[in-house]
Amino acid sequence: MEKRIIIAGSGGQGVLFLGKLIAYSCMLEGKEVACFPSYGAEMRGGTANCTVIISDDMIGSPVIRSLDILAVMNEPSCNRFIDRLLPAGLLIYDSSLFNADKQRKDINAVKVPASSLASSLNGTKAANMAIIGALVAASGILDIKSVLEAIAETTPAHRKVSLEVNRNIIMKGYNSVSAV
Repeated sequence: MEKRIIIAGSGGQGVLFLGKLIAYSCMLEGKEVACFPSYGAEMRGGTANCTVIISDDMIGSPVIRSLDILAVMNEPSCNRFIDRLLPAGLLIYDSSLFNADKQRKDINAVKVPASSLASSLNGTKAANMAIIGALVAASGILDIKSVLEAIAETTPAHRKVSLEVNRNIIMKGYNSVSAV
């Protein structure tokens, strides 16, 4: 098994933290993982993306041309990476901000009202948490328990106050796909 993932959005949307969280969750499950963050010079407001490769075997390179899963936080990121998604690939996007249903007919698109779910729990900056919950539910690449454990271990001390809200938003994202 090998899955190639790109998570993309604007700087400040938690894209790089999402990549780190997926990578750490994979390590907890004993999987091979490579995580390759990339962001523009602007950081906040600039473009940001993170490539994550998950495999049962050793990973030769973190550079990928095509991908199995694309998780995007905004429309410009979707437009930038959608053509690299393989047929029957999985697109997960924040449907609170844009509509990507008509981008391609040969992929599986999962709408997640990530920004709305986060706002409903007073986590206005935590739409990325809803995205990871939905990604886990739609792809089955990780156990949700690993993600919840990983977030507790990777959240910096100065952000621990938001840990419970983030866990709840992850579960809302997860359940939004499970209910479909």
